[in-house]
Amino acid sequence: MADKIKMTTPLVEMDGDEMTRILWQMIKDILIVPYVDLKTEYYDLGMKHRDDTDDQVTVDSALATKKYGVAVKCATITANAARVKEYGLKKMWASPNGTIRAILDGTVFRKPIMVKGIRPLIPTWEKPITIARHAYGDIYKNAELRVDGPAKAELVVTGADGKEIRRTIMDFQDAGIVQGVYNTDQSISNFARSCFNFALEQKEDLWFATKDTVSKIYDHRFKDIFQDIYDAEYKEKFEAAGIEYFYTLIDDVVARVVRSKGGMIWACKNYDGDVMSDMMATAFGSLAMMTSVLVSPDGCYEYEAAHGTVQRHYYRYLKGEKTSTNPVATLFAWTGAMRKRGQLDQLPDLVDFAGRLENATLQTLEEGIMTGDLVAVSSLPDKKKVNSEEFLEAIRERM
Repeated sequence: MADKIKMTTPLVEMDGDEMTRILWQMIKDILIVPYVDLKTEYYDLGMKHRDDTDDQVTVDSALATKKYGVAVKCATITANAARVKEYGLKKMWASPNGTIRAILDGTVFRKPIMVKGIRPLIPTWEKPITIARHAYGDIYKNAELRVDGPAKAELVVTGADGKEIRRTIMDFQDAGIVQGVYNTDQSISNFARSCFNFALEQKEDLWFATKDTVSKIYDHRFKDIFQDIYDAEYKEKFEAAGIEYFYTLIDDVVARVVRSKGGMIWACKNYDGDVMSDMMATAFGSLAMMTSVLVSPDGCYEYEAAHGTVQRHYYRYLKGEKTSTNPVATLFAWTGAMRKRGQLDQLPDLVDFAGRLENATLQTLEEGIMTGDLVAVSSLPDKKKVNSEEFLEAIRERM
């Protein structure tokens, strides 16, 4: 075999949980390590190790990403009550993605991977629709309480001078719940610039939507910051590029997107982007057929799959069964990270390898060799369902 492709700077490698952790190792063993002299700084973000380190490993992985500039992340469990019991956890740890995004800030761009034979459920969609998801604050870094019995819930802001501003949220007459969320002008500004820059890079229209008619301060602040930055910094650039920016209410943009031909970037607040990117991935074919990259304002990139840990398949795997789990999104996280590392380090062979690996993956799918989720939606006349390992081996044959 020829000499392996060289790397000069390590990728930050964030390992994960359950079936995606198994796929992670398969992808490395079958498609990367035989060809690339892979250099990574490894962090185990598996649920048990996060618990053992009191989640410090998650913080460390984010700080390493700031140091090296490019990370690749496996899907991870976000603990709920059932997971605490299943894994014997010390507590219900926060979402690792939320922790990493809070440290890196920035915007998550998620784009469907389109292949011949898999038509979007919306027949008018001819081009992929990219979701630009704000990745800071909101409900992912909230404070919330269970209210027992009659109580008065207030929003209190104490200034540096000790002066308080108070607003009554609710006079509870019985039990209930209360939640506080926040964002910052700086993060919203970073979000806006990331979206405008990405739109110029992709030469695609940018649509942004919130619910400012109901949230007249919180959501309206997003709307105003986007418009101010667009008018001051990007209006002329957009006009010169022949692309458009516009704002509308989120209910209106949903209707517009469904009627569109695709090909735009849809900027969403954090929770909206979480939900809409899953909807978009499913409508384009599969949750496992979507790329996802977090771009921070200081030029850091974290590539990941946009889906979960595939728990159901993992339990079957533990019983010794072969599963037909789709690894494409996880594989494209690796190719995206290698391409960016190659671009930053001026390693054309690494950039070329990432492109060849993606093309071999698409060729495999378009020749009808695919996992079960895609067999169910593909219109190709000759389809062959294979398990995950067989699928990766088929890609290797086409390299």
